[in-house]
Amino acid sequence: MSGAHLHLILNHIPVLGAIFGLLLLSYGLLRRSDGVVRASLWTLAVVGVAGLAAYWTGEPAEEVVEHMPGISEAILERHEEAAFLATIGGGIVGLIALSGLAVHRSRPVTGGFSAVVLALTVGLFGAMAWTANLGGQIHHSEIRGGSVQAQLDAGAVDDEGGIADEDDDADEDDEDDEDRNEA
Repeated sequence: MSGAHLHLILNHIPVLGAIFGLLLLSYGLLRRSDGVVRASLWTLAVVGVAGLAAYWTGEPAEEVVEHMPGISEAILERHEEAAFLATIGGGIVGLIALSGLAVHRSRPVTGGFSAVVLALTVGLFGAMAWTANLGGQIHHSEIRGGSVQAQLDAGAVDDEGGIADEDDDADEDDEDDEDRNEA
């Protein structure tokens, strides 16, 4: 199993876990069910750990795909940066969830605490979904935004994510004109 394969297996857990934890926590709050709220907090703790595992397998996955045709270094870098922030967010939410379970181990989890975790989890899911979207763009050009794909296709952005140097093309054109004038 390659690093890319392992990363593809693991990266779905924090994304789907975040939305599952969010829905479970919402349901627990609506039903005022301490058991459901606790289950959601455990789910969010697992999301934090799974996010770390997915992040740690990202570099080996990058090494497998970075030299493949059609792979943009710019998209790889954007995905890596988003993954770093999402992993930190997952770790923070996971630690807060665990601390809430520890503090409330002998009494019901308070609604105020649960509401704060709910708000943080909404943000976490957004970060995870954005990271997953960027990861999908690595191999799936059909989901790249029109402007990003158009820039890559037009050569306005080079494979390293920088702005393509138009001056180099202009210099070459000037040299071609000089060669024609001399002939």
